[in-house]
Amino acid sequence: MRIQKSNIYQKYLNPEVVSKIGKLDIIARLVVEGFIIGLHRSPYHGFSVEFAEHRQYMPGDEIKHLDWKVYGKTERFYIKKFEEETNLKCYLLLDTSASMGYSSAKISKLQYAKYLAAAFSYLMLNQQDAVGLLTFDQKIRSYLPPKAVHTYLKQILLELHTRKSSRQTDISKTFHEMAERIKRRGLIVILSDLFDDPAAILSGLKHFRHNKHEVIVFHILDPKEIRFDFHGDIVFEDMETKEQINTQPVHILQEYKKDLNRYIKNFRKVCRENRIDYVMINTADPFDKALIEYLVKRNKIG
Repeated sequence: MRIQKSNIYQKYLNPEVVSKIGKLDIIARLVVEGFIIGLHRSPYHGFSVEFAEHRQYMPGDEIKHLDWKVYGKTERFYIKKFEEETNLKCYLLLDTSASMGYSSAKISKLQYAKYLAAAFSYLMLNQQDAVGLLTFDQKIRSYLPPKAVHTYLKQILLELHTRKSSRQTDISKTFHEMAERIKRRGLIVILSDLFDDPAAILSGLKHFRHNKHEVIVFHILDPKEIRFDFHGDIVFEDMETKEQINTQPVHILQEYKKDLNRYIKNFRKVCRENRIDYVMINTADPFDKALIEYLVKRNKIG
């Protein structure tokens, strides 16, 4: 029995599977390769995720860059020509506040966001786009400005690996500061649980849009934060303020779900009105959900 290559790689889109691998460079490669293979079996087949254009083969060109599919159609030799200058500058904004460290299963929100940031970086650099990484909690903790060289990936992955969750959140402060700092129009990709004042967060997002940046928000939540399926007497502790509440979840379940749904509905509405892409992500979701959303956005930008 022959096992299809697509089936082998598709498993690496599963967060629980990749969490057992450990090394971010391997995770990034396997997730993206699994995603690209999956594209050929999806409605999104045809997206450019590899190279910019072709040019005719010239003596001295490396044979490994020949496109044999084009040769099969035209009987002419063409080289996959990679762009020397970047198409786009992308900024990954990673929330590393204490609440991102929460996990009800085998992978925390921060781990999931790190894996996603690693995969985004790998994919973007393969597309000849410049990618940078910013980590923040109450303030900016680290900043790697966008670059479009493949060797930059190691530096990004090292920062992702060493960065831990810590302290409280002030999301809007970071957004406003970055909106002022970034001069050239780019793509802002936000990875956060958005546990902060929603009006302040939206104000920061609007600042990015006011400066003509494209924005996509990945709202990352744990399954239990969505379902709230806790049982018995529970002591809930705020991971940032350490404030505690002793209660029986069944008594607050309906109100909690109403508040969460109201928050998401309003956030999605304001984002839509300001042409901001909003995507809610469950840490049990396969990574291709976020990667497809990014690719749709990237192709719209052109």
